[in-house]
Amino acid sequence: MSGLAARILLLALMTVPAQAHDAQHNQRLPAIGPAPDFTLTSQDRAHVSLRDFRGKVVAIAFIYTYCTDVCPMLTAHMASVQEKLGSTFGSKIDFVSITVDPERDTPDVLKEYAQNFGADLKGWSFLTGDPAVVHEVGRKYGVIAKKAANGEVDHTLLTSLVDPNGILRVQYLGVRFDLEEFRDDLVSLLDESK
Repeated sequence: MSGLAARILLLALMTVPAQAHDAQHNQRLPAIGPAPDFTLTSQDRAHVSLRDFRGKVVAIAFIYTYCTDVCPMLTAHMASVQEKLGSTFGSKIDFVSITVDPERDTPDVLKEYAQNFGADLKGWSFLTGDPAVVHEVGRKYGVIAKKAANGEVDHTLLTSLVDPNGILRVQYLGVRFDLEEFRDDLVSLLDESK
C-alpha cells in the first residue's frame, strides 16, 4: 500500500460514521443512522436517488472502471452474491456502484463495465455525476478519493448496507469480507422488514 493510500485509509477510519460489521449470528445489525441521500446519473442516463430504493435493501459500493486491482475484485464478488440472491435480487435487494472517477466514468463506460461483470441492471445501478457532487456523496459515506497523476484513484473501499427504511446499518471495509456473511446480512435486513 502506498503512503498516500495508507494516509487515505487512516483518514477514512477516523471519519467513517459507521462501525465495522460486528453483529453475531441471530442478532440484528446495528442501526447507524439515516443513510445519506443522493441523486446521480445511471448507466442509462436516468436520475437515480437513494430514496428511489425505499422498501428495498441496498448495498452501496464505491468503485471506478479503470481500476486494475480491488474494484474489479469487489464488483466480481458482488456479481457472485447477485447470483446467490435469486429472485430477491432486483425485486427486494438492489446494488448501487458509485464511481470515484466521474470524469472518465461516463454512463456509457459504466454500462460496458456492468455488462463485462454480468451485472443484472434490473437490480444494479452504476452511477456517476458531477465530480463535486460525487465527491460529496463519497465523503458522506466515509469514502475519500484522491486522483494520482497517472490517472489511478486511491480511495477507501467501503460497502454500505442500507435497510428498507433508508437506515445505514453496516459498512464493510475493503474487499476481503466474507461473501456468505454479506449475503446473509442482506437477507436478514430484508427479513427484518417483514
